[in-house]
Amino acid sequence: MTFAWSLICSASGEEHDASGLPTVSSVGEPWLVRYSSVPRVEDKALLGTRAWDMWRYREWLPIGSDEDPVSLGEGGTPMLRAPSIERALGLDTVWVKDEGQNPCGSFKSRGMSAAVTRAVMAGVESFTAPTAGNAGVALSAYGSRAGAKVRIYAPEETPPRIKEQIRLFGAELHLLDGHIGDCGKAARAFAAETGAFDVSTLREPYRIEGKKTMGIEVAEQLGWRLPDCIIYPTGGGTGLIGMWKAFNELRDAGWVTGKLPRLFSVQATGCAPVVRAFNDGAASTEAWPDPKTVASGLRVPNPIGGKLMLRALRECGGVALSVTDAQLEDAARRLAEQEGIDACPEGGAALAALERLTADGVIESEHSVVLFNTGAGWLYH
Repeated sequence: MTFAWSLICSASGEEHDASGLPTVSSVGEPWLVRYSSVPRVEDKALLGTRAWDMWRYREWLPIGSDEDPVSLGEGGTPMLRAPSIERALGLDTVWVKDEGQNPCGSFKSRGMSAAVTRAVMAGVESFTAPTAGNAGVALSAYGSRAGAKVRIYAPEETPPRIKEQIRLFGAELHLLDGHIGDCGKAARAFAAETGAFDVSTLREPYRIEGKKTMGIEVAEQLGWRLPDCIIYPTGGGTGLIGMWKAFNELRDAGWVTGKLPRLFSVQATGCAPVVRAFNDGAASTEAWPDPKTVASGLRVPNPIGGKLMLRALRECGGVALSVTDAQLEDAARRLAEQEGIDACPEGGAALAALERLTADGVIESEHSVVLFNTGAGWLYH
């Protein structure tokens, strides 16, 4: 197959073709996908003939014209106006991008659809990955869809409903007394021993490409106008990095114009390596000791994408901040009670961050804001 894209190391600029099963670059950093050409502005008209899912943007994605993705209908999630939040905070425009309405209950469906598609095209028959929760559910479902075996490593304290979902989709679940970093070591050891393909966050290049469709959807849903601010709960960081990549690609292709959104990364005070590095002016993150938070998706003590997240935040004039578990849980409850949105704890973190940013005058009344609810609250109960 002739690929319409190549890979470039996010740190060194090293280039590589897209053949085989790329993992990380020779210096151990994530690859980024670079396309040999970009869709023309006139190609927007094609979208009107396509289903409302993430593969409607196939010209922006790593898939050949004659290939069919491993898909469960992921993407196409709603942008919900939040009038109660607007009134409470004195803001003109607040939207919630509700990723909990994806097939597996979270934004992880997007990345896993892209990653499993490319891996299966390369001949993979078994997968493994560590998970803080939702990624394990998504890989289990997409592995099942592709007829592949899946082994998941998760912390013992992963929410019970998420563990049930992983098993429901037929995956082999191994629970460890530790955090996702410990699970990552176990997954890599299993991959080395058995040949299973490890689709850990940013240890292959295509989960970012699936996640970037969140940014393309936001642009399309707002009439190809970008919001002023996006508040995103950040663990491993593929969504943040993916949207930053998407907005730059859309601008370079002429699909959007004007200033790109400011990205706000929100973490929990019990695990905030990106916040600490951002405030210290560091170029990379360092491992967070003893990570603790009820928001399992934010319990990522040493993200491999730390450098890319920090770069994205600084390029767009963004900010990294943390909120307490009490704040994010209360905010998730209010999203449900006041807006009818079944928010996960991470989605609650986005609202709690907006409240602080508004109180501090960082976000003002005229700014248009998109909050990301990255998963369904029912998975945590």
